[in-house]
Amino acid sequence: MGVLEKFIDLVKIDSPSDPASPTCPSTAMQLDVANHLERVMKEMGISNVRQQDGYVYGEIPATPGYEDKTSVGFIAHMDTAPEFNGIGVKPQVIENYDGGDVLLKGSGHILSAVEYPVLRSFKGHTLVTTDGTTLLGADDKAGIAIILQAVEELLAEKAPHGKICLGFTPDEEIGMGASFFDVSGFGADFAYTLDGGDITDYEYETFNAAKTVVTINGFSIHPGTSKDKMRNALLIAMEYNALLPALETPAHTEGYEGFFHLQEMHGKAEKATMEYIVRDHDMKRFQERKAMMDKAAEQINRRWGDGTAVVDTHDQYYNMYEVLKDHMEILELAESAMKAAGIEHPTHSPIRGGTDGSVLTYKGLLCPNLPSAGHNAHGRYEYAPVESLKTGVKTVKALVSPELVETIIGKKEG
Repeated sequence: MGVLEKFIDLVKIDSPSDPASPTCPSTAMQLDVANHLERVMKEMGISNVRQQDGYVYGEIPATPGYEDKTSVGFIAHMDTAPEFNGIGVKPQVIENYDGGDVLLKGSGHILSAVEYPVLRSFKGHTLVTTDGTTLLGADDKAGIAIILQAVEELLAEKAPHGKICLGFTPDEEIGMGASFFDVSGFGADFAYTLDGGDITDYEYETFNAAKTVVTINGFSIHPGTSKDKMRNALLIAMEYNALLPALETPAHTEGYEGFFHLQEMHGKAEKATMEYIVRDHDMKRFQERKAMMDKAAEQINRRWGDGTAVVDTHDQYYNMYEVLKDHMEILELAESAMKAAGIEHPTHSPIRGGTDGSVLTYKGLLCPNLPSAGHNAHGRYEYAPVESLKTGVKTVKALVSPELVETIIGKKEG
């Protein structure tokens, strides 16, 4: 069974996470993936396979003579995004893709090479797409498949390596993937998540992130007798949102530009709530954004009375570059491994989001992000080129090559 078959098996197991659930994992379906992985890993001969709180761990011991060498970890997440239907995934395999539009046969939608021009660069490749009724789940089951295939090949080839540590997490898509990760028991000197996109691009800069809930307390009274009395919470909520910069939203920003994103709004005239996520790569601007939301509430309260607007903000994760910048040899190793896998010019770009690695890095496990070969995540137009999956396998194998690891990591330590 190759990487394609492993990937297909994984995406057919439903595993969307649920942001409203208080449990870990947030959905029982994710345990189906965890149980599948536990069984497959044991069959492959991976050591110390264990499942804990929905997390799955395993190790490949160092080959004889390499026990004192650097231990590298690989991490990917099992859940799929809850924003789009992830139940009943029926992947399409398109062999020898012709460079044009792709019909998603389950819904009649078209994966357009005009709307998604990078698609044309995979002409002649084998593509895995959705049937149009669900997302695909390449985010991040492609990452899992790449890791498992690389390990299987390393074991079969009896290639020399230091200890390799594996971790598969639940609930990454709802920001909880690293919350209960066993960092102390994981055993790696450092690790990589495989949770990126195009196979040529790796990442080590994430947003600083917070979630803000704004509660608007109004006053409802019969509209026929409400003059100078009613304070309509819904209208005041709109007024609050209008105090934030209109062009600093996801639809108007890119690259290193941060944003305010109103995700949900609920309420009636008496009371309304708005849920925002606040993002910025720069810590100073991140703090300024949170302060701006507090100031907007102060302005609302001056007009409508104290306690009308209540802001509750919780930080979620921070830009891992602030830690990784002092350990650039880990990034040098990643780029060198990608070149060894045949990627002539690896690129890096800021993540307009976060990864499990963001949290793990601040917990003491340095963890930049490698590509997992998927495109157009979280929707019906998601796809993954099989040749890119295979390049990912080569990248992982190169990352544990003692010669490459000790040349780069040993240089720093020396």
